[in-house]
Amino acid sequence: MRPLRYSINVTLDGCCDHRVMIPDEDLHRNAAKNLEHADALLLGRVTYEMMEAAWRPKAQKEARPDWMEPFARTINDVKKYVVSNTLDRVDWNAELVRGDLEKAVQQLKQEPGNGLFVGGVKLPLALAEMGLIDEYEFVVHPRLAGHGPTLFAGLSKVVDLRLVSRQEFGSGAVAMRYVPRG
Repeated sequence: MRPLRYSINVTLDGCCDHRVMIPDEDLHRNAAKNLEHADALLLGRVTYEMMEAAWRPKAQKEARPDWMEPFARTINDVKKYVVSNTLDRVDWNAELVRGDLEKAVQQLKQEPGNGLFVGGVKLPLALAEMGLIDEYEFVVHPRLAGHGPTLFAGLSKVVDLRLVSRQEFGSGAVAMRYVPRG
């Protein structure tokens, strides 16, 4: 069974707005490494559209630092499953996921391979409610944003986690990986 891994950048005060994060080479290298160990990404519509606008080669309008290129190539090439009831179609190596989310994700997890990777805010909340996330990575940035969105707002139950690894980056950000207890 393929594990479903979740990763998100977050500030010390819980904000997960990508625009307030501190981009650096180490963090992009870590993200590319994470994606290399996944067979596919599972994204909601908002995250898919945001990532496509930022990383799809033909969408790229501004020059970016060379150290971003490995991540750009990796995210461009990886298979993507997009959970959406509003999109009619997707491309960029993507396939729509519709209907019963729990059943669809369980089916994807049953396929052979290294794992699935999920990002975003709303979709991971739904997946956490269903107990489908096998590993959580929080990349905590040494910054206070003073606003949201925040992670897992509205979660109906406590999810106890156990720390399995910790990695510090030159920027002061810390990646902490957790697995659900029990």
